[in-house]
Amino acid sequence: MSDLQNPSSAQAGTSAETQPRQPLWLRCEKKPFEHRSALTPTTAKTLIDNNFEIFVERDPQRIFDDEEFEAVGCKMVPNNEWPSAPLEVPIIGLKELPLSTDPLPHTHIQFAHCYKHQGGWSDVLRRFAQGGGTLYDLEFLEDPQTKRRVAAFGFHAGFAGAAAGALAFAAQQQSGGQGKLAGLKPYANEAAMVKHVSEGLAGVEGGVENVKVLVIGAKGRCGSGAVDLFRKIGIKEDNIVKWDIEETSQKSGPYREILDVDIFVNCIYLSQPIPKFITSEFMAKESRRLAVVVDVSCDTTNPHNPIPIYDINTTFPEPTVEVDTQGVGKRCTVISIDHLPTLLPRESSEQFSKDLLPSLLQLPERASAPVWVNAEKLFRQKLEDARRDDEEKGVKA
Repeated sequence: MSDLQNPSSAQAGTSAETQPRQPLWLRCEKKPFEHRSALTPTTAKTLIDNNFEIFVERDPQRIFDDEEFEAVGCKMVPNNEWPSAPLEVPIIGLKELPLSTDPLPHTHIQFAHCYKHQGGWSDVLRRFAQGGGTLYDLEFLEDPQTKRRVAAFGFHAGFAGAAAGALAFAAQQQSGGQGKLAGLKPYANEAAMVKHVSEGLAGVEGGVENVKVLVIGAKGRCGSGAVDLFRKIGIKEDNIVKWDIEETSQKSGPYREILDVDIFVNCIYLSQPIPKFITSEFMAKESRRLAVVVDVSCDTTNPHNPIPIYDINTTFPEPTVEVDTQGVGKRCTVISIDHLPTLLPRESSEQFSKDLLPSLLQLPERASAPVWVNAEKLFRQKLEDARRDDEEKGVKA
C-alpha cells in the first residue's frame, strides 16, 4: 500500500513501537490571485521533524515553489486532489472553499467566514453536517489563557490595506480628480511596497506631508500594521489619527472626524452590533475631505457592517468601487479586498504559519489540547445554529 493510501503508516525500517506519523494535507488555494500558504517550507520541515507526514498539492499560484516543499521532505500530490484524500487526513488551507453543495467528510482547517452569519453561512455549515466532517476555523483558534487568536494575518492586512489606500488616493489626484487605481499585484517584499507607495504619493497636491489619515482599531494587530505603513511612507505623525474603542465609545456614530481626513482605514474586529461609522447619507456633504475608505475588516455581507456605503468585495484587478455620494462633494472610493495580505505573500505566510505552528504541533492530541477542543466545541455550536436556521426556513439538511 502506498504512503498516499495509508499516510499514517510507519516508514520502511521503522519499528512497530514507533508512534504513527500525523498526516496533514496542504491543499491549493482556489481563490483567484491568492498566493499565500497556510504552511511554508520552513514550518513544514519543523512538522516533519516532529513526526508529521506532510502532503502538499502542487500549486503554480502559491508564492512558494513546489520544489521548496519537496526539498524539505514533503510528499507532493496533484493539484486540488484533496477530495480524494483518506478521510483520516486533516486538510489545511487558508481561504474558503469554492461554492458547492458537495458534502464535506474531512476535517478542514481554514478560514471559513461563516460563523458571524455572513452571506451563505448556513450553506457552508450544511456541507459539514451532510458529510460528517469537522471545521477548525482559523479565525477562532484561540489561546486558552489569553483568549487571543493563536495566529492572524492582521498586521500584514493593515499594512497592505494602508498601502492600497494610499495608492488609490494618489490615483484619484490624476485626470482632474477622476483617476482610478489600476490593478494591484503582489510585492517581492515590504521594502518594495513602501518604495512604490512613496513614489506614488510624491506627486499628490501639497505632497505627502499634507496627507491626513485615520485608522480605527489602531491598537490591534491590523491597525498597528496600517499605522506602520503610513509612518514608513512619510506621513507626519500628527496627520495619522489613531482611534480605538476609547474614541468610538465616547459618542455614537456616524463620526464627523472620518470625513475630515483623506484616507480612512477600518481595522476593527466586528464581534457584535455597533453604531455605524459612516453612512451614504452622512457622506453627502460638500465639505467632506474623505476620498478613500479601506475596509480591511471586510464585513461586506455582515448585517452589522459599520460601513454600509458599499455592498461588494473588490479584487486585485479592480481594487476600488465608487461610493454613491448623491452627487454632493468630491468622489470617494472604497477598497474592500478580503485577502489583502497576499500583496506581501511570502512575508505574511511565514509570519502566520510560524504563529500557527505551536498549535499544529498539538494536532495529534486535538481530542484533549484546549485550542483544538474549544475550536471544535464552537464548530458544534455553529452547526446547531445552522440546523435551526435551516429548520426555520424549511430547508432540508
